[in-house]
Amino acid sequence: MTVFTKMPLVGIMCLSFSLIACLEQGDRQANNNKQQTDVSVYPETRKGEVVDRYFDTPVADPYRWLEDDMSSETEVWVAAQNEVTFGYLNKIPYREDVKKRLETLWDYEKVGAPFKEGNYTYFYKNSGLQNQYIVYRFADNGEAEVFLDPNTFSEEGTTSLSTLSFSHDGSLVAYSISEAGSDWRKVIIIDAETKKRLEDPIVDVKFSGIAWNGQDGFFYSSYDKPEGSELSAKTDQHKLYYHKLGTAQQQDQIIFGETPDQKRRYVGGDVTEDGRYLVISGAVSTSGNDLYLKDLSEPDSPLVTIVGDTSSETYVIDNIGSKLYVVTDRDAPNQRVVTVDAVNPAPENWKDFIAETEHVLLASAGGGYFFAEYMVDALSKIYQYDDQGKRLREIKLPGLGSASAIAGNKDDTKLYYSFTNYSTPPTIFELDLKENVSTVFKVSGAAFASEDYISSQHFYTSKDGVQIPMMITHKKGLVLNGKNPTILYGYGGFNISLTPSFSITNAFWLEQGGVYAVPNLRGGGEYGKHWHDAGTQRNKQNVFDDFIAAAEYLIEDGYTSSDYLAINGRSNGGLLVGAVMTQRPDLMRVALPGVGVMDMLRYHTFTAGAGWAYDYGTSDQSLEMFEYLKGYSPVHNVNQGTEYPATLVTTGDHDDRVVPAHSFKFAAQLQEKNAGQSPALIRIETNAGHGSGTPVSKIIQQYADKFSFTLFNMGFQELPVIRTE
Repeated sequence: MTVFTKMPLVGIMCLSFSLIACLEQGDRQANNNKQQTDVSVYPETRKGEVVDRYFDTPVADPYRWLEDDMSSETEVWVAAQNEVTFGYLNKIPYREDVKKRLETLWDYEKVGAPFKEGNYTYFYKNSGLQNQYIVYRFADNGEAEVFLDPNTFSEEGTTSLSTLSFSHDGSLVAYSISEAGSDWRKVIIIDAETKKRLEDPIVDVKFSGIAWNGQDGFFYSSYDKPEGSELSAKTDQHKLYYHKLGTAQQQDQIIFGETPDQKRRYVGGDVTEDGRYLVISGAVSTSGNDLYLKDLSEPDSPLVTIVGDTSSETYVIDNIGSKLYVVTDRDAPNQRVVTVDAVNPAPENWKDFIAETEHVLLASAGGGYFFAEYMVDALSKIYQYDDQGKRLREIKLPGLGSASAIAGNKDDTKLYYSFTNYSTPPTIFELDLKENVSTVFKVSGAAFASEDYISSQHFYTSKDGVQIPMMITHKKGLVLNGKNPTILYGYGGFNISLTPSFSITNAFWLEQGGVYAVPNLRGGGEYGKHWHDAGTQRNKQNVFDDFIAAAEYLIEDGYTSSDYLAINGRSNGGLLVGAVMTQRPDLMRVALPGVGVMDMLRYHTFTAGAGWAYDYGTSDQSLEMFEYLKGYSPVHNVNQGTEYPATLVTTGDHDDRVVPAHSFKFAAQLQEKNAGQSPALIRIETNAGHGSGTPVSKIIQQYADKFSFTLFNMGFQELPVIRTE
């Protein structure tokens, strides 16, 4: 394929959790520590008098003014909150020790799988603690040279490399950068050989790939720049543009999305590897898309409709001449691959290439072959097919875990994939297509003894009787006495599957005896479309019930107790934490909602939030939907006089995906109404967005703060190792 978002397979860490603790001492210290965790004075948060009416129901929004990210009053509030939060964190005696240990664990060489473009082979590498991965290249097995070093893009390493796209012959490169974590991007065009810029950057690009049309130019997507704040103002109509090299951006042609009938919140364009077809995908939400085809070999060719509605997920993964290979969940909730001629590509002409099975399919192509990865209870199983749909063999994996997609260009003779799980650092394998053999290409340099740990799958029963899988990882010989500090991490939304993956922060947690548990909640994609839909809109409570049941399972089986349980989640997972801690504040000791969607009545009024309506519904959709959303919205369910767990809300001041106002308003409510002594703090990262491209230095400090906060509020004054049998 033409468009690549090449990311390192080794060293991409799920930023999860870690820990050091001593149970015996923790028991003795818990009561003493409760007084020390009290924050008696929070910054004053002015209450306004805004009242909205939803279907004749008045709803007060006293902290509406915190939505204004351009206000000096908001700026002062942010600074005051950070002063209190960091003042608290600075008093934790082992905070610096946690940071140093994380730095030590993180400091190893991380190298990604190589990929061929033109005359060069490229790869990503991080020597250890570099803020951003560097792109290297070599020719004919020669010495590697630096191709792009994002660490030089900004002084603090807060400008990151996003999409990297090569023209088919490898001679031209377009890459996008993110500044301070923003979703707004700049696209820079260079000559691959000389690395010199060819023209001015393309600016104000958002939610976009880069798809080359030969050497003439490329397709990209964006919105009109909104009036007011570019971080929070609503962006609604996405457009696909074509940039012809050598012309000004103002002359870029709109290919799709300009007219009212083409109004979509998300539009993407891709070009088939042979350069013949432009494939356009449009969506009004994060689930479902329509699909169109344009023959680039014929001037002024019309758009041909493949799928004319957004009731299914459909995309093209390859073509051989006019024969298209299409992945879809249309009439196949677990997905299938079909073939169809580009002349008449409508669904009634589709023929099964890889039929739907009882397991969810993830399909890819490379080296002239097709690969079907199945999720079997969220674990990977991979098969190789030829271009006629004949299954050739199973790609054997070394154990229970997750494999990355096997993909590449048609002329590649070697493809690469990685394997990992919660206790195994990623190993990169080389698949030789001529010899039909997989060999180890690169072993992770992480200093972690996987053989000392166990990661096992458990099934527990949710509130309505549905069986939910959960991976539980810990040191071998762990004593199940109900006193093990435990992190329960969840997401449960947007058809996203949480498959087992290693993280260096997890390694820190595990090596000291902590328990790390990840349930596959409804709302995710682990069991296909029906699993996703079972956690959307007026089924959203299923997700919270699944998470609560996971916590209860861990407690009942002796892994932990409420005094030693922390719940953690980001984005939609931040909503999960916010909802569960307000519904069951007695269940956990610590809550860590990160960059969460907290105001469910107004989320759709910010940036591209309206696109999340498939999962959430909206407050103006119906009276019933409004009442349902208000019933679990974290901002609206903090009750006066309730004791809430110790809470560290985290967000970034440049988050333009889930705007920080969500977290601001939730923290203000907690600080006003919490009746207990446990702290309700908010940590607001500066020059940071939703998480993508965050410099390593900031990641380490963030997680050192989270670990320290968690342990301190579980009653630990120091960091000795938990004993095992």
